[in-house]
Amino acid sequence: MSLLSEPAHWPQLAARLSQWRELPLYRARLSPAIHSPAEFARLPFITKQELRENFPANFLAPDKNLEALLDAGVVELEYTSGTSDERTPVLFRRGWWDEQEGRALRLNEFVAAALAGPTAARRATLTSPVCNGRACPTVWVSREQRIIGATLYLNLARIPFTLAETELARMAQEITDWSPVFLDVDPVHAVWFARYCERRGRRFPSLQFVLTSYEFTSVAHRRILARVFGVPVLNLYGSTEAGHLLMENTLGQMSPSEATAYFELVNVDAGGVGELVVTSLSNELMPLIRYRTGDLVARPGETGGTMYVIHGRARDALRAGDGRRVTTLEVDRCFENVTGIAHYELRQQADGDCVLRFVPDGRGPEELAAVIARLESLLQPPGKIVAESLPMVVPTHSGKFRLTVPWAG
Repeated sequence: MSLLSEPAHWPQLAARLSQWRELPLYRARLSPAIHSPAEFARLPFITKQELRENFPANFLAPDKNLEALLDAGVVELEYTSGTSDERTPVLFRRGWWDEQEGRALRLNEFVAAALAGPTAARRATLTSPVCNGRACPTVWVSREQRIIGATLYLNLARIPFTLAETELARMAQEITDWSPVFLDVDPVHAVWFARYCERRGRRFPSLQFVLTSYEFTSVAHRRILARVFGVPVLNLYGSTEAGHLLMENTLGQMSPSEATAYFELVNVDAGGVGELVVTSLSNELMPLIRYRTGDLVARPGETGGTMYVIHGRARDALRAGDGRRVTTLEVDRCFENVTGIAHYELRQQADGDCVLRFVPDGRGPEELAAVIARLESLLQPPGKIVAESLPMVVPTHSGKFRLTVPWAG
């Protein structure tokens, strides 16, 4: 079973296919011409390996030289974080990244009002330097070197749990001096920083909202960020290669940025959860055709609604005792209305047994037994779930954290 974007969006994609046929990578794939969504849905998925092979000649015409384009300042070259495999180059015209991000952010009316004005709203970004494609310092650099346009990049550490109080204090003071309209954060890094601010009574009057991105935001993360910063906590979903695709609206729903990508859901299960596949609509330099994002999403409603629900990475899904796929979102729902957990990781062993490792918030969770009971009801493991309280959980090599980790994952 598969679900496509609304039929009204097909003409936007169809108009671009003839142009993309001129790109070396897609000449064979787009011949003969594609005339309908059904024909398009039969095209093979593009892979990261294909994007990397013979780059940039697989996208640029023979008379175009990447070094010359970079020197002229008309294109930008970034790289994915390499969460699941090798880093992949991403090419786009200068200005595209900010345009498509702004388009996605303004799908939320509150954010659109906060960002209204003749100049770009200031932000402070807090994420692993490895995860961020715009600035990736690996050694100490000054505050001035970490300011790019209206963005101040705050941290220089890959693992937030190891940050010294002096480093957290430096970050808090830089936010105060910068007076950003919003924080753009990885949820785990932001939670650790928020707990410092709570201990020290640090407040930031300029903040109007917190934007979470980079990885799955748990209800545990969201609860702490809202408690400490006292502003709306909103989720933005996307990737370096595809751009920003979904933005949380004022109703708490994830709205699609239809001008940025054409959406498909493939391999949809009985519960309506499928793999998200996107095709570029705005990156004319390096368009992706039927690109599997690696994420599981749903479109609620009998025939698939216009809003989306993010279920987490496909490779992070667990298996219940009866063989059902259990997504990160389904696991995370077991932590609703539970306090005392700053971050967690649920690991499933080869035999189906699970271990819950968590970093406590304050005195830790009083409702831990209830959480365990919900998880056991959801997963039906052969044995009892073991819980361990730890001072930290180590991220992946890309600097990202996983809430659910299957065996051999």
